[in-house]
Amino acid sequence: MKKVLTLSISAVVLAGCSSNSGTGDKKETAQPTANQKANVDDGKEKMDISMLVSTAAGGGWPENHPMIQKLNEKLNINLKFQWVPGDNYEEKLNVMAASNTFPDVFHATNPNSYNKWQEKGVFLDLKPLLPQYANLTKEIPQRDLQMMNPKDYIYGLPLYAPSFRSNLSIRKDWLDKLNLKMPTTVDEFYDVAKAFAEKDPDGNGKKDTIGFSMNISANGTINNIDYLKGAFGISNNWKLVDGKLVPMQTQAKEWKDFATFLRKAYTEGVLDKDFPVNKERDPWNKLEANTNGIAEVNPNEVYTTSLPTLQKLDPKAEIVQLTPPKGPTGLQFANTVISTAKIVVNAKTDPKKQQRIMKLLDYMLSDEGYTLIKNGIEGVDYKKEGDKVTMLPAFTTNRPQILSTWFFRRFDPGIQIRLWDDKSYGDKVLAWFKNTEPYRYDNPGAGLVSDTLTKVGTDLNKKFTNAIIKVIVGQEPVDSIDKAVEQWKSGGGDDVAKEINDIYAKMK
Repeated sequence: MKKVLTLSISAVVLAGCSSNSGTGDKKETAQPTANQKANVDDGKEKMDISMLVSTAAGGGWPENHPMIQKLNEKLNINLKFQWVPGDNYEEKLNVMAASNTFPDVFHATNPNSYNKWQEKGVFLDLKPLLPQYANLTKEIPQRDLQMMNPKDYIYGLPLYAPSFRSNLSIRKDWLDKLNLKMPTTVDEFYDVAKAFAEKDPDGNGKKDTIGFSMNISANGTINNIDYLKGAFGISNNWKLVDGKLVPMQTQAKEWKDFATFLRKAYTEGVLDKDFPVNKERDPWNKLEANTNGIAEVNPNEVYTTSLPTLQKLDPKAEIVQLTPPKGPTGLQFANTVISTAKIVVNAKTDPKKQQRIMKLLDYMLSDEGYTLIKNGIEGVDYKKEGDKVTMLPAFTTNRPQILSTWFFRRFDPGIQIRLWDDKSYGDKVLAWFKNTEPYRYDNPGAGLVSDTLTKVGTDLNKKFTNAIIKVIVGQEPVDSIDKAVEQWKSGGGDDVAKEINDIYAKMK
């Protein structure tokens, strides 16, 4: 693998070097050369910095936006944003790659491209620079810094995503109405879900409620039910066994146990019958629609969206957190997101600009900078009167927080909690994340992509998942999963496993 080594010029200057002067044991510190001094950024020169950002609804800021002006003034820069809709972002990067016209700093969102372009020398190796930037080293965990990077290199900084964006919830008012206890095992979970489906918890006299739901994504992934997959021992894509990564598709026994549980739930009307055609948010939508009793939710939206929506239909509705149920062997896991997006610096930028970009990123994770990019500008987006903080109307129209939402932020699950939010609200939201942390469901192969996986991975995944669905809905016997495992392996899965393990070995 080709490596791009970038020396930290300022580190060389600060450290200097020692040499024997030839007069006894006296040593003199060598002075920095003129070239070394010339390449140290003292912050006095105003610099243009181009930044490519993937956007969601609402798009980016206009050129004269107050936040751009604030950052420009703080760091003596001239930020030149390119805002690209998320659906077109990867295409835009590929066009830039073909013409070799990457901006100064941008996201590498596709793990395959990230791996390929680092080998081609597109990205600056940030590891020699990082010790000079206290906030970057303090706020980003080492394991996340190193993920997807070869040993001794860091080609990109991780874009944080809350590990537990989706947390398991349950209708407590339904539990109370049916005189049920909070379930702690998969068997108790099943009994509660069955009661939700059969005993009219909404009190409308109709059998129109479901116990729990899930969905199948466009790429063939079974979603919204990781808590049950984990309980039955199915790994989060990859499992580390004796130093080797084992793909979840080869776990025949675990898949059969999981499918047997869901087959019974489907047959008895406990599992949502529409799960094969559900969209990703449908299980959550059905919770908000007063028809689903158990669903994964985003803690940042429980009290602002889900509960208010639900209480319009049932004013007494109550949504509370449910601890992932224990499986037959005592396993408990929660839906765990592993972010694979990276913030990268163009290796072609000159050393001074490299340092200024790092200063910008470091500032964004400082106390002052993080408060700014998360809440906006005091006096413009919010005002302070003593200890009281009030949001101003401009926050809604300015959207000063989108840089922290879309580009770079601290490893902070409270990313959507603002200065003016009630403390009790913030505490309730953060409690969901804290309570789920013990049930982290890591994927040791996150971000690793092989040629075979790129070519046939989606088709393999869809075929395997279709086989599982046929078992759940009763079209095939449970033992047919053994055949599905072998077909996955012979169809390219064995090649995927070998290639991924080869890559994994290089990262260690």
